[in-house]
Amino acid sequence: QVQVVESGGGLVQAGGSLRLSCSASGSLLSINAMHWYRQAPGKQRELVASIITSTTGGITNYLDSVKGRFTIFRDSAKNMVYLQMNRLKTEDTAVYYCNIQTPARAYWGQGTQVTVSS
Repeated sequence: QVQVVESGGGLVQAGGSLRLSCSASGSLLSINAMHWYRQAPGKQRELVASIITSTTGGITNYLDSVKGRFTIFRDSAKNMVYLQMNRLKTEDTAVYYCNIQTPARAYWGQGTQVTVSS
């Protein structure tokens, strides 16, 4: 049984910052990649940031609209991944989901709401 739990969401003014955390626990033998997705009301879920954990140091990728503002990083020893979000914009408002990819399958968290007010 694998559990994925996100935290750190909330309400912030435009230009502010938030840090999301994701904890993965349970029968995790190995993790290939860790991702952050988001889904805004009426829109499809989109991939925001990824870190490929099977590579030394971790290769990261970002959605174009968050490049330079968001940073994904991990704590391998704790099976945790974070998303530091700076200079937030109202269009960043969404439910943010953590996705943990293992060789067998991917696991999703329940999501954490991020609301950016103008």
